[in-house]
Amino acid sequence: MPLTATATTPAPATASATATAPGAAAAPAGAHPHVPAGAHPKTGTVEIRCPDGGWLAVCGPDDLTPGRGVAALLPDGSQAALFLDRAGRIHAIGNRDPFTGAQVLSRGLTGSAAGRPFVASPLLKQRFDLTTGECLDDPEVSVPAYGVRVRGSERKVAQGAGRAH
Repeated sequence: MPLTATATTPAPATASATATAPGAAAAPAGAHPHVPAGAHPKTGTVEIRCPDGGWLAVCGPDDLTPGRGVAALLPDGSQAALFLDRAGRIHAIGNRDPFTGAQVLSRGLTGSAAGRPFVASPLLKQRFDLTTGECLDDPEVSVPAYGVRVRGSERKVAQGAGRAH
């Protein structure tokens, strides 16, 4: 069952589907910044940038476990899957598996391929890039990728804005 989240006020957008800690090295053009390993905030609220441009409070950083997903219900009725990867980066993509229509990506297995973090659907095992939402096994298919930020933490984390499909 997905978490019920609370909407927050809209904030200016920047381009990224992951949260970034200040003081981290700037990402090269086209790269996606991330929270360095061991640096994700322990306090505050994880928020997802919704397709309408507003931010939605979902959970605390301590509610995320590396390698395990958390489902969140968005205001439009769709679902997002949040992940804390083993490198300490927080990601959010759509929870709906486009191959089956089931809301299951938050229950998938995480890993990386060629340096790209992914979640494999627990049903048919297609892999989805956690940063872009692209299917690594079928380039014609993707899921939405959402911006993520952590607000109210001791370490400020830059906001991101992902692609919503």
